Amino acid sequence: MPCPYILAVLNQPEQQTAMAEPVIKTRVDGRVGVITFNRPDVLNAFNGALVEQVNQAMADFTRDESVLAIVVHGEGRAFSAGFDLKESALRNTTGTDQWRRLLEIDFDFIMQFWDCPKPTVAAVHGFCLAGAFELALCCDITVAAAGTRFGEPEARFGSGIICMLLPYATSPKFAKELLLTGNDRVDAERAHLMGIVNHVVPEGQHLDRAMELARDLCAAAPLSVQLTKRAINRSFDMMGLRQALLAALDVDVIIESTGGAERQEFNRIRREQGLKAALAWRDAKFAGKA
Repeated sequence: MPCPYILAVLNQPEQQTAMAEPVIKTRVDGRVGVITFNRPDVLNAFNGALVEQVNQAMADFTRDESVLAIVVHGEGRAFSAGFDLKESALRNTTGTDQWRRLLEIDFDFIMQFWDCPKPTVAAVHGFCLAGAFELALCCDITVAAAGTRFGEPEARFGSGIICMLLPYATSPKFAKELLLTGNDRVDAERAHLMGIVNHVVPEGQHLDRAMELARDLCAAAPLSVQLTKRAINRSFDMMGLRQALLAALDVDVIIESTGGAERQEFNRIRREQGLKAALAWRDAKFAGKA
């Protein structure tokens, strides 16, 4: 499934309340638009409702001339563990065409933080994995709390990468190590060394630091900031970034629609024994090596 990794907590049902909590929260703080992922019981896993509402919030903040920067962060114990495995399983997606439609939606959801004309800042903590890891990479600036864990575990059970921006954010050596091993326990300090995050701050201070940076962005001349961001992004496009990302998405369509022995076994265990057992099966092969 797209970025199919969520911790074992997702094997538990979400708490039901008389009035359902919104899956995201938005607010404007001065000239900063703030988006908060609000599915803390499932580590802010990206489901369809969250994707749609974030898309709308990003569009609203982009149109709002009073907003000059956007900060995204997660409620509870994590930034996000990636796309929702439980919802993905219920879709029962089959065939190349269905997979392409689904993955293109997920790709556009992630890339809007890169393409947004206004600067974007990710404040991450806890877990920042798979699709959430890619989203944080797409933000212009990323602040991480000490103790944050990063990674993309897709290769460990036969899945692929939706938005392969990592080779552009760090060196080919680091990108290959992370993506080919599926390491999902990269700590914040090593992520900083790799160039994946801009700042590492004490636990609990990530949002405050992100807001400080966002206010600095807002204090600069808006036209200069937005056109300079566009120029930087265009320089990557001239190096072939967009074509490379779309080519990688084509590969992911093939991976997801074809599957493989590892994927089949993972899905079998998940169906028969639950997600926690499937993750334990996957991790047993890599115990002590991540």
